[in-house]
Amino acid sequence: MELKQGDMSVADYAAKFESLCAFSPHYNIVEAVYDKCVKFESGLRPDI
Repeated sequence: MELKQGDMSVADYAAKFESLCAFSPHYNIVEAVYDKCVKFESGLRPDI
């Protein structure tokens, strides 16, 4: 099975998400782990 998020694999999407989170102070604190997970999941296609 091949999971795609647009033209990227989900692994590529996750890597890009992590790299972009480095620019957001909110997502770089321990207390924001839940918010970060919600943001990541909301960016995925609903059928994934």
